[in-house]
Amino acid sequence: MELSAYFDRIGYSGPRAPDLATLRALMRAHIAAVPFENLDVQLGNRVSVELPAVFEKLVGRRRGGWCFENNGLFGWALGELGFGVRRLSAGVMRAEHGDAAMGNHLALLVTIHGEPWLADVGFGGTMAAPLRLAAGMEDQAPFTIGLRQADGYWRFEEAYADGAPFSFDFLADAADEALLARQCDALQSDPESVFVQNLVVQQRQGDRHLTLRGRVLMERGAEGESKRLIGDAGEFVAVLRERFGLDLPGGASLWGKVCARHAVLFPESL
Repeated sequence: MELSAYFDRIGYSGPRAPDLATLRALMRAHIAAVPFENLDVQLGNRVSVELPAVFEKLVGRRRGGWCFENNGLFGWALGELGFGVRRLSAGVMRAEHGDAAMGNHLALLVTIHGEPWLADVGFGGTMAAPLRLAAGMEDQAPFTIGLRQADGYWRFEEAYADGAPFSFDFLADAADEALLARQCDALQSDPESVFVQNLVVQQRQGDRHLTLRGRVLMERGAEGESKRLIGDAGEFVAVLRERFGLDLPGGASLWGKVCARHAVLFPESL
């Protein structure tokens, strides 16, 4: 695994000092180049959390990945540059699902001059810049995001316009790596897992945010959001390639599965 190859992948040629400016620049570059996606889960390919496998997929094959992959790779790169990095076992929507959610998300805590910052390139691109580990909200258009304390945990929240907040909870302690591995396995094998049931690709592109969920492509910006329904397998593959930079061999084979799930979720649209 070579840092230069990672920099080529994300198109980064900026400073490398382990400071806040570098962290911000690296986050911008990573999320602009590497989307969040669960296409391997949909294809039935096993997703590994081992760094050589993650590097080969995201850098070598120029794919995207989910939190275990995106934040795993980003944390490795930061460590190579001399940042103090702590992996966190977080829980997406622990506010609703309780402690059973813990470990279903990998986040990163980066310490710069003794001050901790939450850095997350694996939550679908909603976080555009690191957050100081302190209570407060800030505008990172098109989302409002921030941190607060809840039930003894830190809670990251993101909201868009009047939408209900989406969140994950975490402690500032080092990750329970065994828990992360178990949750990664469950999220790609349990029939009830949202990632097994639903295809999702997300990416922040500047101050705009793209989400592909099954047949629906949604784009969010300051002026609001737009949606369109993908019409056929050819258009589906073209959206992956042209909007997310993903050239996926066998991508068209997912179309039948995508349509079947859409029929379950939105029968009124048929």
